[in-house]
Amino acid sequence: MVAASSDSCNSLPMMPLSASDDPAGSAAERPDGPRPAPLVWLLLADKVGDNAQVRTIADALPWPSVEKRLKVQPQFATAKPPVIPSLHHLDRARCDPLEPPWPDLVITIGRRMSMVALWIQEQSQGRTRLAIVGLPRRLGDRFQLIVAATQYRGPERPNILRLDYPPMRIDEPAIAAAAALWRPRLAGLPRPLTAVLVGGRTSALRLDAEVGGRLIAGAGRLAAATAGTLYITTSRRTPAEAVDAIAAALPDGAVLHRWSAEQAANPYLALLGLADRFIVTGDSLSMLVEVARLGRPLAIYPLPAAGRPVARLGRWLGDRLHRLGLPVGSREVGDLHRLLIRQGFAVWFGQPFRPPGPRAPDELARIVERVVALVEQPGGRAAPGRN
Repeated sequence: MVAASSDSCNSLPMMPLSASDDPAGSAAERPDGPRPAPLVWLLLADKVGDNAQVRTIADALPWPSVEKRLKVQPQFATAKPPVIPSLHHLDRARCDPLEPPWPDLVITIGRRMSMVALWIQEQSQGRTRLAIVGLPRRLGDRFQLIVAATQYRGPERPNILRLDYPPMRIDEPAIAAAAALWRPRLAGLPRPLTAVLVGGRTSALRLDAEVGGRLIAGAGRLAAATAGTLYITTSRRTPAEAVDAIAAALPDGAVLHRWSAEQAANPYLALLGLADRFIVTGDSLSMLVEVARLGRPLAIYPLPAAGRPVARLGRWLGDRLHRLGLPVGSREVGDLHRLLIRQGFAVWFGQPFRPPGPRAPDELARIVERVVALVEQPGGRAAPGRN
């Protein structure tokens, strides 16, 4: 259960409080007796897929939690600030307040929110425990739990929980409701109905007009071979030039939904319930995992590498070191692609679709077990970081 948060965070930075000054103290340091529910904060930014992973964990915990919606300053939206305990990268006037009583536990995801989590831990004088999804870039030993799925490469440590897949859980009642609403609109489309789910560029992957045109041309040939229908939906991250290229290359009978923040009717959930098969761009691990957890026929459309030649060379070298079994602190989405294919939940685009079958495993119970054990440990301060 997630409690509502307030709308502003224009308070000044707080100085650390001693345990005696903290109005609520910490659940881990209260006297014996009936243990009150711990105070749990969720640090959420503007990435829908990231937020969904944090909420999935929180919803499965035996205690309520409080969402802290935070906004990053425009200059840090794409730039990568150095990972230090800090709030300097936040637009404080547009954030929820960060003030005492400090939480017993923070759950978050991503570089920018990890900096906020570390700052909160410092304000609590080390009493706040931190759980993060994904490998932190620095100060990893200040996080008491790191949830790392296949795409995160790094050394094995006691505070790292290794998973096959990210903690994404599909909302089947919401999918069923959307399918019921959209079924009449889609009823007249020739089958098979192929949903093409388009993500966006990343620092490592390219999605521009050229790639968008190639994607839709290949998907169009597939639909023509089966006399079916393509239904393409873009996302918040899809570049405008890629959307325009898709629209220009749209084959006869295909349907394009352009994502818009102002448009209430979004067919994404309905397609999860009604489409016969799926093509998903490889950047979006959340969409890939959602389709795989439904057991639907899935093809991964890998995006080409982006970045300067030096950056691409660095990723190539990191891949070779990883294959040799050497620890590499990086994120490689291709590792999750290969796992989905190896375990029979997906194929590469261009290969025959697999029939509907088993669903990708849900490992949420393992995360919950570790989080509960973390909170119920005897009191103690978080160790200072060394890396």
